[in-house]
Amino acid sequence: MSRKRTLRLTGAALLAAGTVTAWAMPAVAAPPPQSPELINAMQRDLGLTAQQARTRLAQEDAAREIDQEVRGSLGAAFGGAHFDAELGKLVVGVTDAAKLAEVRSTGAEARIVAHSSGELDAVTAELDSTESTAPESVTGWYVDEIANTVVVNVREGARDAATETYLADVAADAPVRVDEVAEAPRTLYDLVGGQAFYMGGGRCSVGFPVRTSSGGSGMVTAGHCGTAGTSASGYNQAALGSFQGSSFPGNDYAWVSANSSWTAKPWVDMYNGSARIVSGHGTAPAGSSICRSGSTTGWHCGSVQALNQTVRYAEGSVSGLTQTNVCAEPGDSGGSFISGNQAQGMTSGGSGNCSSGGTTYFQPVGEALSAYGLSLVTG
Repeated sequence: MSRKRTLRLTGAALLAAGTVTAWAMPAVAAPPPQSPELINAMQRDLGLTAQQARTRLAQEDAAREIDQEVRGSLGAAFGGAHFDAELGKLVVGVTDAAKLAEVRSTGAEARIVAHSSGELDAVTAELDSTESTAPESVTGWYVDEIANTVVVNVREGARDAATETYLADVAADAPVRVDEVAEAPRTLYDLVGGQAFYMGGGRCSVGFPVRTSSGGSGMVTAGHCGTAGTSASGYNQAALGSFQGSSFPGNDYAWVSANSSWTAKPWVDMYNGSARIVSGHGTAPAGSSICRSGSTTGWHCGSVQALNQTVRYAEGSVSGLTQTNVCAEPGDSGGSFISGNQAQGMTSGGSGNCSSGGTTYFQPVGEALSAYGLSLVTG
């Protein structure tokens, strides 16, 4: 199969008819955090001018730092946080008016909310624990930190008597809003972010290159792409390695070891001859801009809509996902989600497409790194 790619790993070896042929492709320089490629993508997908895109990236970088600070300092009074693009700053909810000044001293906007994050998380935890009782029309749930409520998603036109009974029960003594969605989410087996890799007859996308504590290398991707022991080949069909661990459903992450023919780089392919550099994995709060790379649809951007969402796929539910309005299509699964230069996660699934738009969920990368004792390759 002939595949011309402009961003390749160097030093790889091809085996043909028993001989070893060394080859190398030109290296691709990783652009700075506010690269022209990123600015152009934000202009195209978010409707911003170049200056507005640069300003927003700087504001979101500041918001990420404040978000991490206040989540730890407010304790039980923390009522969620999100980036407000119009204000250009983080908005933090608190349940105790005495904490307003503390939040404002960080430079964030503060507001009183009715429910703490602990209360809302307890509601979703209860929904998770009784997930098997939910009707098929219910496609998932999450905490809406902007609205300070729990949202239960229901497939449009599928609210039968059983659904109404279920919704009435879950909303009886909890802050719950019901939203209708056009389609049920699905795992994207034949799609995924970053560069392509193959498992048998399937294709997924590389999430992020990683290192092991012993110095080995590999990548993280979506768990639904393969199980432990599954062999993987790279974008060029050369042997890459095998799945060393995989979790799906429940989670949607996996890690694949790489053989010595592959060199792990701190890059995300932007599908224009350039790469986005990865320097860490600080979590972007709701409202932040975010971009995705996948082997089917390339590079697309949008916004973070909700964190810690439970999604019910036909194969089983997955908790702890992040919801975005970035489009994706089959084959993008496992690919990279990145905000600024901070790795966010790996494409899990979604609905819609990149012609009409859609919703895509990603598995946060930090959970996968922690589960397998891995670290990101950064630059």
